[in-house]
Amino acid sequence: MAEALSDQALMARAIRLAERGLYTTEPNPRVGCVLVRDGRIVGEGWHVRAGEGHAEVNALRQAGELARGATAYVTLEPCSHFGKTPPCADALVAAGVSRVVAAMQDPNPQVAGRGLQRLREAGVEVQCGLLEAEAGQLNPGFIKRMQQGLPWVRLKLAMSLDGRTAMASGESQWITGPQARADVQRLRARSGAIISGADSVLLDDSALTVRAAELGLAPELAAQVAQRQPLRVLVDGRLRVPLDRRLFHEPGPVLVVCADAMGREAEYQRPQLELLALPGQNARVDLPGLLAELARRGCNEVLVESGAALAGAFWQAGLVDELVVYMAPRLLGSNARPLLQLPFDAMAQAGDLQIIDLRALGRDWRITAHPSRAQAD
Repeated sequence: MAEALSDQALMARAIRLAERGLYTTEPNPRVGCVLVRDGRIVGEGWHVRAGEGHAEVNALRQAGELARGATAYVTLEPCSHFGKTPPCADALVAAGVSRVVAAMQDPNPQVAGRGLQRLREAGVEVQCGLLEAEAGQLNPGFIKRMQQGLPWVRLKLAMSLDGRTAMASGESQWITGPQARADVQRLRARSGAIISGADSVLLDDSALTVRAAELGLAPELAAQVAQRQPLRVLVDGRLRVPLDRRLFHEPGPVLVVCADAMGREAEYQRPQLELLALPGQNARVDLPGLLAELARRGCNEVLVESGAALAGAFWQAGLVDELVVYMAPRLLGSNARPLLQLPFDAMAQAGDLQIIDLRALGRDWRITAHPSRAQAD
């Protein structure tokens, strides 16, 4: 029992290490690794960013010769294929690691058990499944992209206590306080793409960028995080948003998605700007097709920051995996705008949610919820 508890504590340490890559590993998963020999930690590592060493390699580098005969605790099955870096399973074998404890099998079909099998064939003792649920929470988008070909969709909304998002005029800055807005910046930073709609950009002139000064992180880390700007996606079915808006003049790539390019492709031929036509029903953008396209581009997590119409469209299409709602202690009144446009007529249409987290952010509250199983199905 003592050894099992020790294993659990060490895997928990590996999970905390993996969290350090929360904002920087896209499109790769967040992974941590701890090497232990004779009851002592001899090496630790995490995956910092795509194209650089994986968690196991970083931990092995720190351990050096002390890795021989050690146990490796890793939050995700060591890879077995050549990508931008050599296979981690081979690196563990070459270093002489005697035992590997993995939290979960890699959902990537290129790996999917092959890394663990390679270790077993080399005589390494292998265990898999310790703190699997906790490890899975590190990478909801990577897991979904590998299994379904779609990113994890997080819908962010801000509202008053009476469920309103803006005055009837559209005035909305600011419903929430600085702590809540810093939290939104961190949601942006962990995302591969940020989706907004034409109405929101026309009304607010949103830049949708990650801003270092507003992240609420240590200055050095904030500056590093802000260097990677997520892909900003504008859903503009009829190309109503003029190209002089802030969105098009801030650093980072922008993808404008329309239902019909209407022969205007030349207008969008600018550096870091792309126009994509994805026609759906009723002359609207094909939202499932958009998410599939973002997954093909390596986006694990997508943040939707939009007005009530587009937010409601994502919800009604069954495309939302997670709702993050910031609630401010103020009343905007019955004339103000609603949270989502959901033209329900009967209680049977109501969207049920499972609240998984509720916490205070300064004077505001953040509610994190998932669609109920019935709603998701």
